[in-house]
Amino acid sequence: MGDLGRMLKESWSLVEEHQDKVAGYFYARMFLSHPDLRDLFPVHMDVQRARLLNAIVTAVQTLEDPEKFEEWLRALGRDHRKFHVEPEHYEVVGGALIEAMRTYAGEQWSVEYDQAWADAYAKIASVMLKGAEADTNPPYWYAEVVGHERRASDIAVFTVQPMQPLDFRAGQYVSIECPRIQPRLWRTYSIANAPRRDNTLEFHVRSVGAGWVSSALVRRLEVGDMVRVASPMGTMNLDRRSTRDTVFVAGGTGLAPIKSLLEELTRYNRTRWVHVFFGARTREDLYDLAELNRLAARYPWLSVVTACSDDPTYPGEQGNISDVVARYGPWSEHDFFVSGSGPMVKDTLKTLAELQVPSIRVKYDSFSDF
Repeated sequence: MGDLGRMLKESWSLVEEHQDKVAGYFYARMFLSHPDLRDLFPVHMDVQRARLLNAIVTAVQTLEDPEKFEEWLRALGRDHRKFHVEPEHYEVVGGALIEAMRTYAGEQWSVEYDQAWADAYAKIASVMLKGAEADTNPPYWYAEVVGHERRASDIAVFTVQPMQPLDFRAGQYVSIECPRIQPRLWRTYSIANAPRRDNTLEFHVRSVGAGWVSSALVRRLEVGDMVRVASPMGTMNLDRRSTRDTVFVAGGTGLAPIKSLLEELTRYNRTRWVHVFFGARTREDLYDLAELNRLAARYPWLSVVTACSDDPTYPGEQGNISDVVARYGPWSEHDFFVSGSGPMVKDTLKTLAELQVPSIRVKYDSFSDF
């Protein structure tokens, strides 16, 4: 680890246990010095409080692998255009971040730590600004809701029609805002279809707890509503050059990007066997099983295995989907795509490592709904 990386990690350890307070001070400092910035953030800051701070800290601490994260930072810069972020805002954010950390680190903070964070943040901001400046697309697309269907008590599938074509690759995700219901609150959701001629986008959303956006999209979104969709992000894409058979592992609404990749495969695949493992807590949560079965009946190269972890009477497989995958196989020569909640993805990656599936053949998408 280089000196810069060491100092960044050392200094962050001084304030890590006070993250909530650091986040509160960080936003207070920004809004007091530049009140106009408050309009860029949602009315409800309870979930937002730690998001920006965590994103910055994560970015700064990845500087030691610049090739891996440069494109991610460029994409982050493009994505932040949806917040109407201007170049001068980066300096304000950086200053508030360092002041918040300095305040809660107390006497252990040093001038060297100050400089390390200033240097690291400057590099991060530079890459993000280049990404934003190079993007010729609009900061977001307006899209009309043209279909909305409740598939379970807490799951909805809805379709939107962008007012302008939106280019993306199967497997990518976008941020969505619903101005009528929750203005200035953006959350990321995977697109559940491959690019189509009519440019429509399908999304699968589960309402989670007190989630401001997910609850609105499931329970309050209506046909005719307008939403805003930001630039596509993500690299969980198919490699058309690969000749290996493929395994998709989906948990709950993590099925969305898997459906997108499947739709792409239906357009060209003739030689690769494809296995879908779809897991949920109960049979009601297997909300798109009928469509998966229709695809399997139509395409001989596709097989579908379902499992419920909390439904003893379900006639299919029982248990966590990662354990079910382990009962099949062998898988060491396959390409894997994994999508679902954080714990589900973590469990599956661990299982695949135990099954000696090379990590280079595993792509995954971990998400949380709010």
